Amino acid sequence: MVGKLLMRGLLAGLLASLLAFALARTFGEPQIDRAVAFERAADKAHGEAPDVELVSRNMQASYGLATGLLVYGTAAGGMFALVFAYAQGRAGRLSPRALAALIGVAAFLAVALLPALKYPANPPAIGNPDTIGLRTALFFIELIISLTVVAGIIKLARLLARRMGDWNAWLASGTAGLVLLAIADMLLPAVQEVPPDFSAVLLWNFRIVSLGLHATIWIGTGLIFGTLTEYATERRQKSFVSFLQKRKRFL
Repeated sequence: MVGKLLMRGLLAGLLASLLAFALARTFGEPQIDRAVAFERAADKAHGEAPDVELVSRNMQASYGLATGLLVYGTAAGGMFALVFAYAQGRAGRLSPRALAALIGVAAFLAVALLPALKYPANPPAIGNPDTIGLRTALFFIELIISLTVVAGIIKLARLLARRMGDWNAWLASGTAGLVLLAIADMLLPAVQEVPPDFSAVLLWNFRIVSLGLHATIWIGTGLIFGTLTEYATERRQKSFVSFLQKRKRFL
């Protein structure tokens, strides 16, 4: 059973990553090209030679982008399937499609949206190369905190639902989780390395596209996975009912 779910998750992640690639090529790459142009203009103004490209922009925007998204999306689909296998039967009477959609939204919140509130994605031309190690470490700390908070919200809501009802339980647990996340974010150091003359519109568009890619992969995986799983469940139930009817006629 888990093996079938895993294969279904890998397929769903692959399909969602293809959608993300189309989104990135259409909306993301133009933002990166503008950021690269800004970086080269800044280097020229300071009399610095541009960095040597180990991989051409054409390769990065085509095969490199596709490979990265396909690997990420497929791996995300595999992890999604394992989480679904664990949650199935523990999430009440939710249908496979509803449970998959819920997991997809929760994954997007934990992996992308909540960490981006503290450390949002930045395009090329932003960031000091000397601080890349520190920035990477801080982002992963924030990611672990976000995953823990989202998991805690879900766990606490399930415990409180017996006493307070579903709506009040989710409201209370969500508020508690956001308060803890806000405290953690205040304790973590801020990173501000955006050049003063960098386009605010370009920065905003890049960050929106970045969140859109994560939403496409995680929520898209949930919707595709849920649809495939519910279809398989309905087929299995119809086959079982058909088997019982044939056996009854035979007897």
